[in-house]
Amino acid sequence: MADNTPISKTVLEISDLNVAFRAGTADLVAVRNVDFEIKEGEAVGLVGESGSGKTTLALAIMGYLGPAGFLQKGKIVLEGVELSKMSEKRLRNIRGNRIAMIYQEPMSSLNPLMTIGRQLAEVPMIHGGSTQRQAREQSVKMLGEVDLPDPEGLLKRYPHQLSGGQQQRVVIAMALIAKPVLLIMDEPTTALDVTVEAGVLDLVKDLRRRHRMAILFISHNLRTVAQVCDRVSVMYAGDIVEQGRVSSVFRAPAHPYTTGLLD
Repeated sequence: MADNTPISKTVLEISDLNVAFRAGTADLVAVRNVDFEIKEGEAVGLVGESGSGKTTLALAIMGYLGPAGFLQKGKIVLEGVELSKMSEKRLRNIRGNRIAMIYQEPMSSLNPLMTIGRQLAEVPMIHGGSTQRQAREQSVKMLGEVDLPDPEGLLKRYPHQLSGGQQQRVVIAMALIAKPVLLIMDEPTTALDVTVEAGVLDLVKDLRRRHRMAILFISHNLRTVAQVCDRVSVMYAGDIVEQGRVSSVFRAPAHPYTTGLLD
């Protein structure tokens, strides 16, 4: 199970949230009445089958719902500031800076035409105002933190020259280089084999301890959630049907859907 890191202030708070999409003359509600919070240094798992609303909730937090998606009601609050009322310009300053998101397929997050060094350096230069030299130094340091050998040499390479596990570590480095307070991980190990997956999960636990990040860990794999998370929320058809400590929920699930997932 996850470590017992002390927990303090609330980083993310979601209250009575409905997320809907416009479909012709009707609105399709994809997430319903969600109440949810994550504290500093805490990892919370969000589990459920494909189509249950997990990724939609994550995209709502990021403000990535697209032209058809919208918040029908409720609040999304980060460090006391309501994201749901922010302009797109202000949200752009939050994304990649205070909130970062990692997706399940690392190649979709990396530009195949740019070197690793250039892609990493863009984050501190855009969000932190770093010079090119400072951004390079930060990139080398961050690649070392995610346990990639020869960070200097890695900066010159392109994504296709890296293994899947190395690519995912680069994506994690890119997400963390701006020191976000909230890291959203959407099925981050699905595309990896079991051995590489274990290494990435160990890395996530270690980085969480070092940086005191709040983590939202989205997965359909309950084993990975048990390894990384303190608490878990179970999502079914857009509703959170059960929440609690990982140990309690997995030992004695209260909802039939949770029992089905465990089986």
